[in-house]
Amino acid sequence: MTEHLRKLSPGRIVVLGFAFVILTGSLILWLPISANEGVDVSYIDALFTSTSAVCVTGLIAVDTADTFNVFGRTVVALLIQVGGLGVTCVGVILLAGKKIGIHGRVLIRDSMNLTTVKGVVRLVEAILFMTLLFEGAGALLSFLVFSKDYPPLDALGISVFHSVAAFNNSGFDILGGLKNLIPYQSNVLLNLTTCGLIIFGGLGFLVIREIWEKHSWRKFSLHTKVVIATTIALLAAGTVLLKMTEDITWLGALFQSTSARTAGFSTYPIGAFSNAGLFVLAVLMFLGASPGSTGGGIKTTTTFVLMKSMFSAATNRHCSAFKRRIPTEVVSQAFLIAILALAVVCVQTFLMCIAEPELDFMKLLFETVSAFGTVGLSTGITPDLNAGAKLILITTMFIGRLGPLTMATVWSFKPKAAAWYSEESITIG
Repeated sequence: MTEHLRKLSPGRIVVLGFAFVILTGSLILWLPISANEGVDVSYIDALFTSTSAVCVTGLIAVDTADTFNVFGRTVVALLIQVGGLGVTCVGVILLAGKKIGIHGRVLIRDSMNLTTVKGVVRLVEAILFMTLLFEGAGALLSFLVFSKDYPPLDALGISVFHSVAAFNNSGFDILGGLKNLIPYQSNVLLNLTTCGLIIFGGLGFLVIREIWEKHSWRKFSLHTKVVIATTIALLAAGTVLLKMTEDITWLGALFQSTSARTAGFSTYPIGAFSNAGLFVLAVLMFLGASPGSTGGGIKTTTTFVLMKSMFSAATNRHCSAFKRRIPTEVVSQAFLIAILALAVVCVQTFLMCIAEPELDFMKLLFETVSAFGTVGLSTGITPDLNAGAKLILITTMFIGRLGPLTMATVWSFKPKAAAWYSEESITIG
């Protein structure tokens, strides 16, 4: 079995690893021991919940608190944690103390979109430390809020679950009644705590470590500068646009702008938003978080490179940023990722329209983008979708978590020797 795995490409192993965890989680959640007394969970809903948790999405087919008992909720939290850290990272953590070979290091590199295998094991150790640090702080601050409305033990469980979900950019909640965080839309501490967890979880572990170690903008790498600058720009733009399009507070606009970039928590009913507001959220969900983070989407760096390259082409200049030139292959990869992502969203939305022809197109598009961006925001239609539509969203979440480029490499084979042909131009535009 081990020899067969070694022959597989890193991309295929990562895909199989995520699929195995999802299927295992779905079987556990399907068992009666995971559900509240008197609640019968269908397998499609168990599979949907497991996929949403491992893909750190937050879309729900059934309310987590009303459906699953303490054991079931714990399983969901563990699936979120495994999905956020990544299957390969969890494997390295479980093998702590054992020597990790070059094959394992390549797996970690590819699963986290790194450029080198150097220092990957130390990076995984740092990731575990940072995760525990942020989630611990988030749970403590959340407990100060939830302890006012729940018994201490219940408040502790809710706080830990919420912190894990928020840092891993997964919009699950266990407050019940499909309320999400609407009861706390005016609570400044919980709003800002959640935003902080989402932002740091979405920056990427490499960026967090560099901020921790270097403390200076001038010393930061180009990657870190791009991530920080793009994150701030998207947060600000999203906040202003949502405030312009919806009747919500500035705190609510900031929260939804933050959450839309792959977290999925909501302090206002998204189904009541206007088409303009839903469109703003959909764009933010599609763009997503940053590479090497717990978030999804096409990523902030891809967005930045796309914008810079189009501006450079229009002004006939080299594609550069912060006094550094961006390699041509990076620009090509950014366009490839964006095109593949658009293709996935278009195809899956089309399939959703076939599966649920009675539903509004904007809501179907919104749900599909939310699944692809592993966000979890919903207009409220997910629980009522038929089994076919739920399966479409399950595959969309899976592709979104692993990335369209990773999924594309799964089907790639060793190329045959190709002839070199003479070059001829074609007219573009």
